[in-house]
Amino acid sequence: MANNTLLTRVLSSIFFRKSAGKASRYVRSSKSLFELINKVATKTSDLGVTGSYSAAKDQVGLLVRMVRAYAKGEYKAIPQKSLLSVVAVLLYFINPFDLILDVLPVIGFADDVALLLWLVNSIGSDIEKFRIWEEDRKTIKIS
Repeated sequence: MANNTLLTRVLSSIFFRKSAGKASRYVRSSKSLFELINKVATKTSDLGVTGSYSAAKDQVGLLVRMVRAYAKGEYKAIPQKSLLSVVAVLLYFINPFDLILDVLPVIGFADDVALLLWLVNSIGSDIEKFRIWEEDRKTIKIS
């Protein structure tokens, strides 16, 4: 119940609304998407996320790879609505001044993790399609 309350507060916050508003501009520009990916990668590596946050770090990595493949023009199968959601969540993630300040030890990332879980649950099938696409690209096909 507490997670639902936190998620509701995050989704209705001015911070997430601003991120969602910026998302459409980012999606239209590969350059902006690459800049976003770099900022997310930097924040994730700077955090040195371990323990209970390692699953969140893995999910962020998957989302970054999805956005990178989209920006490169390699993967276009993601629906626009899902892509906008991913970009909005990543924009929120890199903002240190969001609903719960990231500088606060441990709890500072609770809102980010709640938002990531919401995203994964919301667009799980699109994420799984990307994961399969990504695995197929790694497989060497011999005729």
